[in-house]
Amino acid sequence: MSLRSKDLISIKDISTEEIELILETAAGFKDVLGRDIKKVPALRGKTTVNLFYEPSTRTRTSFEVAAKRLSTDVINITTSTSSVVKGETLLDTARTVLALGADIVVIRHSCSGTSHFLAKNIEASVVNAGDGTNEHPTQALLDLFTIQEKKGRIRDLEVAIVGDILHSRVAKSDIYALTRLGANVRLIGPPTLVPDYLKDLGAKVYFDMNAGLEGADVIMMLRIQLERQGKGFFPSTHEYFRNWGLTAARVSRAKDDAIIMHPGPMNRGIEIASEVADSSRSVILDQVTNGIAVRMAVLYLVSGVKA
Repeated sequence: MSLRSKDLISIKDISTEEIELILETAAGFKDVLGRDIKKVPALRGKTTVNLFYEPSTRTRTSFEVAAKRLSTDVINITTSTSSVVKGETLLDTARTVLALGADIVVIRHSCSGTSHFLAKNIEASVVNAGDGTNEHPTQALLDLFTIQEKKGRIRDLEVAIVGDILHSRVAKSDIYALTRLGANVRLIGPPTLVPDYLKDLGAKVYFDMNAGLEGADVIMMLRIQLERQGKGFFPSTHEYFRNWGLTAARVSRAKDDAIIMHPGPMNRGIEIASEVADSSRSVILDQVTNGIAVRMAVLYLVSGVKA
């Protein structure tokens, strides 16, 4: 049981059947996470390298825990303390970790396309943990898993994605994944942060928060990337929250059983109110737990191990 490719680089590269296989496999691994001994020998003897060129807490830790739950050896490389600061290239770094016995390389990089480049040049399996503003496929997969778990289905659901869609690799992977599985996707945010070309992917665009949330089954908030605030995409964080922040009043426009999601980290009081983030409708912490199961499934399936 495996994927067609040795790598997971993009949602666009995998079939609907492969998405369903990942979700099904993740469900089995989530059962493992509920046991007293939260570990299986599925990838014993394998080595996973987490190669992160950008800061990360949730994604890197999630991949590390997932790998250890599968009994792999894990090597974490943070480039700020590696030979990269001395001028070593990405490919030389990758070849070095292969010489150390790496079977799977999980990479996050600020440049779009980096994971594609790496996958073409090394024999180990490559998993994209976020490349520039391109994609973040495992985040989309854990979002699908969480929606399916909480709502019982994905097809025909109204899913509202709110925030900095222009710079969000999470949003792009989610749009590809959700539309593939039959959900109706709405994109909400200021005109400067919602690119018009995304309509071509089958999403509806709303610049008015209240209209966009009307009757939604799922509200998926995105982090406002404050490091880009100086480029004038909106007047101020106060103004942003006033127009596009998720408040309890705005949540009431969605369906009574709507769930609230966020890939993290959250900017409370800018994109989401604390009372909403901590409410009974929030499944944000469930996303974190489900991320371990989904990444276990991905690591297992790209490894090509026979069941």
